[in-house]
Amino acid sequence: MREHLVERLPRVEPGRIEEMLREERIVGLDGPLAVDAPFVPASFVWFHRDLPEEVPVPFEIGIVHRDEDLLVVDKPHFLATIPRGRHVLETALVRLRHRLDLPQLSPAHRLDRVTAGLVLFVVRPELRGRYQTMFRDRRVRKTYEAVAPYRPDLELPCTVRSRIVKERGVIRAYEVPGEPNAETRVELLERRGGHGRYRLHPHTGRTHQLRLHLAGLGIPIVGDDFYPDLHETPLDDFSSPLQLLARTLEFTDPVSGTERRFDSRLRLRSWPENGPVGG
Repeated sequence: MREHLVERLPRVEPGRIEEMLREERIVGLDGPLAVDAPFVPASFVWFHRDLPEEVPVPFEIGIVHRDEDLLVVDKPHFLATIPRGRHVLETALVRLRHRLDLPQLSPAHRLDRVTAGLVLFVVRPELRGRYQTMFRDRRVRKTYEAVAPYRPDLELPCTVRSRIVKERGVIRAYEVPGEPNAETRVELLERRGGHGRYRLHPHTGRTHQLRLHLAGLGIPIVGDDFYPDLHETPLDDFSSPLQLLARTLEFTDPVSGTERRFDSRLRLRSWPENGPVGG
């Protein structure tokens, strides 16, 4: 089995595979596999990959609401919602599971790592599908706030529609000709000098939709290092958070039938007002 795993896992050093076998970290149906365990065709083995070295995200998660079914939090900028790629322990899901002793907690939806604001988690596993389906079927009314340049020639409010494509393995999404699959209503709330505070109503949920649509209007969100131009930013650089905040969530609860509304308690750093700083 050792030789088979070395062949199947070329990114893992052969010596590390042997160490994992000696540490009984690779298991089969009957328990841990020994270093000299024979290869068995059509068998299954399991192991936890070594965790990457992660940069600690120096911001806390705020609890907005908690009951026996739901947990609603304010996710800070730079913290991923769920484990993915280089982010495992430094994610909202893992932090909350440990902090609140809720090992079966699961997200009903996700926010980009660089976006702050409201994320809804489901406490009881048997309810997960009902809340996730609610987001999938667009039965949740969301609003976002963003700080971006002010353009006096831009007529607002307006509705932006476009076709957005996000390819697997490609870091940025992009717009292409064709039937629109993304729609955002953009409103200007107030202006200060050369910047404005905008309310965004996404009617769809395409990857990077809000960032693409504002960049397409010529008002890219402050702190956006993807649109309109890609800039590499080190993972330990927390100096310029994307000025995008998931402000509200509204929906008819699929379990209780009651109307729910949750409001973020964060604020955007570029637009000071009362409340804790979200970044």
